[in-house]
Amino acid sequence: MIGIIANPASGKDIRRLVSYATVVDNNEKVNIVKRIVLAAQGCGVSSIFIMPDTYQIGYKVIEDLTLEKRLSAKVDILDMEMKGSHHDTTYAAKLMKEMNIKCVLVLGGDGTSRAVAKTIQEIPIIAISTGTNNVYPIMMEGTIAGMAAAAVCFGYGEKNIKRDKRIEIYKDKELLDIALVDAVISKNLFVGAKAIWNVENILKVITIKSHPASIGFSALVGCKQIVSEDEDYGLYVDLNNKYSQLIAPLGAGIIERIHMSEPKILRLNEEYVYLADTNGVIALDGEREIEFKQGEKLTFKITRKGPVRVKVSEVLENAQKSGFFIR
Repeated sequence: MIGIIANPASGKDIRRLVSYATVVDNNEKVNIVKRIVLAAQGCGVSSIFIMPDTYQIGYKVIEDLTLEKRLSAKVDILDMEMKGSHHDTTYAAKLMKEMNIKCVLVLGGDGTSRAVAKTIQEIPIIAISTGTNNVYPIMMEGTIAGMAAAAVCFGYGEKNIKRDKRIEIYKDKELLDIALVDAVISKNLFVGAKAIWNVENILKVITIKSHPASIGFSALVGCKQIVSEDEDYGLYVDLNNKYSQLIAPLGAGIIERIHMSEPKILRLNEEYVYLADTNGVIALDGEREIEFKQGEKLTFKITRKGPVRVKVSEVLENAQKSGFFIR
């Protein structure tokens, strides 16, 4: 069995309006899911479960492929109540975990993958980029993703899956939330529109993956120092004081001049404590999530408790060497 979680709201936040981001509309998400289903069933997957959503992506896939007489696998929509928020994604992932599904494909941006990662920690995931900010998920043809998910189901992915890092945020020793890419401390006072944008309000950035060939706040750090997902540490920086200036890709088509301190290393399980000298919010993977007040103490820690990510190309190479495609 494989599971598919497709977020109909991904790619629709404020960053789409203030930058030149590619928009993957819901019709294209339907097409991507169709290609996943066809590829997976073509490689031997017999049962597929899809999260219900407000756009009815899964129902459209079933209807179209049935009318075209292309559907041979059993495809079901998860029986769950929808709230039209990220809670749907987290709950669908929880159900898929309980059903012992072997691989979950996630269509969305960084926030969608993060919502899945809150529940799924052992099931391999394939994160496909259909959002505005896409550092964790990657652009991928649905056919290839479906083939890789099938290969994982049949045991060809054991050597080609990787436990990722995550940032854990604590207050008074209580785990508040997690991030898969970066945590941004901002002096914005309200959550409001989820996506954080105005760099002038940013105080600090903590990231576990940074590279100039990406977009967003992790890329700001990446223009100073590169950290890969395989390295057992992260970085944190201060912004908007009289530090050295650099240019960085804050958004699609948006190159900003930023004042930023030299990055400092934060190793696995090492704590970074932030004592708030103002009210503000913490954005996790680009979305405002945690409000804090002046005087509160927040602790950030990087661990290897993130999701298990499928290395798609390596899985398919291993499957090919093992004769998976020979019939």
